[in-house]
Amino acid sequence: MEYVTGVSKKETVEISEILSGDFEGEQVKVNGAVHTIRDMGEVAFVILRKREGLLQCVFEEGKTKFDLKELKEASTIEVEGTVRAEHRAPNGFEVRLDTIRVLSEPAAQLPFAISKWKLPTTLETNLDHRAIALRNVRERAKFRIQEGVVRGFRDFLYSEGFTEIHTPKIGAKSAEGGANLFRLEYFHRPAVLQQSPQFYKQMMVGVFDRVFETAPVFRAEKHNTKRHLNEYTSLDFEMGYIDRFEDIMAMETGFLQYTMKLLERDYAKELKMLGVTLPNVEQIPAVRFDEAKQKVAEKYHRQIRNPYDLEPEEEALIGQYYKEECGADFVFVTHYPSKKRPFYAMDDPTDPTYTLSFDLLYHGLEITTGGQRIHDYQMLLDKIEKRGMTTEGMEQYLAVFKYGMPPHGGLGIGLERLTMKLVGEENVRETTLFPRDLSRLEP
Repeated sequence: MEYVTGVSKKETVEISEILSGDFEGEQVKVNGAVHTIRDMGEVAFVILRKREGLLQCVFEEGKTKFDLKELKEASTIEVEGTVRAEHRAPNGFEVRLDTIRVLSEPAAQLPFAISKWKLPTTLETNLDHRAIALRNVRERAKFRIQEGVVRGFRDFLYSEGFTEIHTPKIGAKSAEGGANLFRLEYFHRPAVLQQSPQFYKQMMVGVFDRVFETAPVFRAEKHNTKRHLNEYTSLDFEMGYIDRFEDIMAMETGFLQYTMKLLERDYAKELKMLGVTLPNVEQIPAVRFDEAKQKVAEKYHRQIRNPYDLEPEEEALIGQYYKEECGADFVFVTHYPSKKRPFYAMDDPTDPTYTLSFDLLYHGLEITTGGQRIHDYQMLLDKIEKRGMTTEGMEQYLAVFKYGMPPHGGLGIGLERLTMKLVGEENVRETTLFPRDLSRLEP
């Protein structure tokens, strides 16, 4: 009988191990995928793609025990050789090859040259061959940065006493309501895909006080724009015992500050590769909804057409206004009209036509919606009745408030939109691993 005792040390080494140790002149074994081959005659550069980046290997005719003609791009190989310093190589070193062992070979040629600095494809071709396109190091870097955003969200909220939860994505009723629902049959009963974990995270405030989740949400919106998806990843948190709704904005600001420092420290290579300048999050201006509309109308000579919501052009102008006026990359827009917010949004006690809610705009694009929620049972019932809604399907949600809930609030952040603005892309599909929109269900 044999026992599994945990992860064992492998014979192969990684880029970070070589960088952190004294490997000059040492014999090493390394594996990776052949990213590209540059044949210079008696010498060839075999560039390996590894999880940490690119590794330059040097093939020397008569020294390396292998026929270079047998080596194909996209093969996975294991090599042995000697580490030598080389400032022109990626990461400042190369491996002079003694042997090459092929682990696997491609059955067909790649659909496009993934080794180019920028992929020579359209976005649609990129998405059609997504898993191949992401082998390009710049394409891959976007999702490393996205990983850093999620990591920052988790780490910061853990440090602030939040508990991570996982809520169901199939439900009988949606928290948001409306017609933008994906409906399905669930064992002969009607069901929907959840537009938000809102009901569940509010319910869990009564259990853990502070909760968060990173998970997909589904919107059956028939928008085919550069900023809309029908499935996206939402970074949600809900916190109890708040004194005012600005506490939620402060928590998000703290998350952004923590995350920008994390990206600067641990993702510098990817930021440099994509030419990213991290935004200023030292302080974020906050402006009332009605005041923001008035300011951009006056400065940019734009007529206010919709007094109850922000049009995309208005969001862009608000972002432009605060960039020009105070150098801000982000701006909180607060006190949205009650008629445009869900029934559970807390109305402003000084003027109930507005709510204690906000959106966060990043370079003129909404990336966050949040605010204080109604925590009083009777107040919830009154607002549901005032809106002509029914409580059918919400009995268990409402029961939580019947048995007492603290003042609370929270938010949802669109991960793909935040990443898109961070890395300077114009289409949210560029920063979505496998997009789902009006026309795309594959790959």
